[in-house]
Amino acid sequence: MNDVHIPLHALKGRGVSHRQPHRFERDQRAAFDDGWGTLDEQRAEGEEAVAPATQVTFEEARSAITTNDSPDIGFRLGLNPYRGCEHGCVYCYARPTHSYLNLSPGLDFETKIVAKRNIAELLRRELLAPRYQPDLLVVGTVTDAYQPVERELRLTRAVLEVLSAAQHPVGMVTKGSGVERDLDLLAPMGQAGLAAVYVTVTTLDAKLARVLEPRAAAPHRRLRTIRTLAEAGVPTGVSVSPQIPFLNDDMERVLEAAWEAGARRAFYQVLRLPWELSPMFRQWLDLHYPDRAERVMARVQDLRGGKDYDADFATRMKGQGIWADLIRQRFVKTCDRLGFNREREPLDTSRFRPAALRGQGDLF
Repeated sequence: MNDVHIPLHALKGRGVSHRQPHRFERDQRAAFDDGWGTLDEQRAEGEEAVAPATQVTFEEARSAITTNDSPDIGFRLGLNPYRGCEHGCVYCYARPTHSYLNLSPGLDFETKIVAKRNIAELLRRELLAPRYQPDLLVVGTVTDAYQPVERELRLTRAVLEVLSAAQHPVGMVTKGSGVERDLDLLAPMGQAGLAAVYVTVTTLDAKLARVLEPRAAAPHRRLRTIRTLAEAGVPTGVSVSPQIPFLNDDMERVLEAAWEAGARRAFYQVLRLPWELSPMFRQWLDLHYPDRAERVMARVQDLRGGKDYDADFATRMKGQGIWADLIRQRFVKTCDRLGFNREREPLDTSRFRPAALRGQGDLF
């Protein structure tokens, strides 16, 4: 498959500039100069190229709830209405999952979205299973449940309707302001101890956010979402993830702004570059920040024991070494100063009433 490149100024909101070959492909091809000037001609024609449009396909999923036993993840159950994410965040650790679909973790991940059209009905059936034990269910663990296609497809909305009816606890992490649309469900659940929402604010630098997370809500818009959720009574937090050395160095300012907006919980992770994400991120750095690309990657490797990435459960979320410790100290001291994470009651599983789902018809 071809490694297709698009000129920087033609990206128009896309996170990466090429179709990164995935790790299961046998052949990788790249353009080269054959001496006849054809490569220059192709590049010249590419100057007028339009960035690929989003394509949505549908699948009949086999299951709704996923489980994990990773010791560094604070929840056991997850749910994702979509595969791929149009937000196009260049750092997204989930990009390599598109390889299992024989799609590129690069442009395909953010332009070829798979929607699980039967996700709500599957969830209803799984909650009704006799052996099901309620636990915190986190929606949007791999891709954002409030990415732009949710406005039309409303799959996340359908999932929340099932969880609300069953009084099942739910947590969400999102960059999408679309979560405000579902306040009629989230507000009463939050007030009953059944819902919490974390909004990711990676940086307050709008210029950086525009190229780092091109189709996600702007930083100031995410802060407004935090305020809206908090004022509605939804327990609200902020994720200042990922921390990328020499790029988003305004963690303290983000936490202060989130606190002012009403967030009372916070967490962070450092940049993770598994599989194909490492060469993609390196290319993105060369494209957008060539003056500091080497410094950024040198510090990333300091966090990973000299490698671009280390999947060890003990260090993959926070890194290791002196720089990891400095990031941790900055986060902890700022949270202590502001008051984050002082009251963090677990969501309530005792209210779970699966019988309320019996006889519920088609949700669509």
